[in-house]
Amino acid sequence: MELLTQILLPLLLAAPVAAGPALDGLPGQAPQPPRAIASSARPAAPTKEWTVLIYMNGKSNIEPYALADLNRFETIGSGERINLVAEIGRSKGLENDTAADGDWAGVRRYFVTKDADKERITSPLLADLGNPDMGDWKEAAAFLKWGKAAYPARKYIFIIWDHGWGWIDPKKTGENPAYGEKSISHDFVTGNYIRTIDMGKIFKVAGKVDMYVSMACFMQMAEVAYELKDGADVIVGSEEVIQLPSLNWEDFLTRLAGNPVAGAETAGVYMVDTFREMYARPEYQEMLERTRYGVQLSAVRARKLPLLANKIKAWHELAAAADDKAALARAKAEVLRFEVGDETTDPDKRVSFYGDLYNFVELAGRYTDPGRPGAREAAAAGESLNKFIAEELTIKNVWLGKDRTGKEYSGTHGIAINIPGRPGSLIEYFPTYSDLAFEKATGWGAFMTYLRTIGE
Repeated sequence: MELLTQILLPLLLAAPVAAGPALDGLPGQAPQPPRAIASSARPAAPTKEWTVLIYMNGKSNIEPYALADLNRFETIGSGERINLVAEIGRSKGLENDTAADGDWAGVRRYFVTKDADKERITSPLLADLGNPDMGDWKEAAAFLKWGKAAYPARKYIFIIWDHGWGWIDPKKTGENPAYGEKSISHDFVTGNYIRTIDMGKIFKVAGKVDMYVSMACFMQMAEVAYELKDGADVIVGSEEVIQLPSLNWEDFLTRLAGNPVAGAETAGVYMVDTFREMYARPEYQEMLERTRYGVQLSAVRARKLPLLANKIKAWHELAAAADDKAALARAKAEVLRFEVGDETTDPDKRVSFYGDLYNFVELAGRYTDPGRPGAREAAAAGESLNKFIAEELTIKNVWLGKDRTGKEYSGTHGIAINIPGRPGSLIEYFPTYSDLAFEKATGWGAFMTYLRTIGE
């Protein structure tokens, strides 16, 4: 496939005042020399109800938004029952580089405290780490492990903030394909990013958290969530591109501070509900209409993911056996797909290979010829799968708006999956789907191969 210029899909994502880049990946510049490392060793703080740890990789073309979001966290700050701790990175000389906040470069850790200055970070600096690779899962694990020890709590939230590409590992010129599939936390300085199959390793090293949040595009996929199933109780993310201004940090933290004894599922609902409330405001509605985007966010139960895999496997095997190509062709044509491409590379969004799982299964069942051998069994398995997604897997799913083809985001139900579309060149990536734990559990790759034989 044709490699897109610098891997960036030119998505015009708007912030409250100006358009910003999408939360997908780009290659970067040569590594910078490391800064002096300040020790982050400190006695453990008193145990609080929650510690929220934010891994903010701004070493990319979205550096200004990382700084802005850290300032947004400071409008709430840590409190008597909640710790807010951030590791944030930035660099010099990249696209959208900003001189804000003293134009420092490298990676720092902050204990986030409340202030009203949205232009400067005034929180106490805990450590200047030099310039470690924020695209290395070991750096994310080190931050999480350190943060849990230094700021103990009864419950933990871990947030990865940066570009995301779902399960895929975009190729970059000269990159070694042995690196495997990489999905999130793109460090443009090192050219590295965290692989999908390495996301679960973060929690094996640092320990489980109560809620994990991907503040990155396309990450609420079955393929990604399955890698995280043992690392968190609740997984929050988006099936679609996440617009910048990102998530509603202020109202989420205010709500959590108002009910700090809330459990992980309630916290997930707070995150999802406040997201919708923010994008329902007139200024964000105007942004969505102008950019012709919709938004979606969901919280899912990690413990339900093994059963989800079983139900997906049961359905796709029966659907393939029934071999109702006409029904599956219509489902492929009509499913709500997400913005992997753009108006130039994918004018009608039929090439995009990320789509809503529930919507696809629902459409396949709707168009199935009930007289075909095996059709009723496949339809029943599909209904069972979708009932499970709606009633057991998904804690809360919210959406707003339409995509640029006019499809309502009511077609989202909380979890996406790789659904082959029309042949086309959107982005070049390594063919490593077979390495995913989800594929090993479900055999979905064989069904994708079957779907590619079916036209629309």
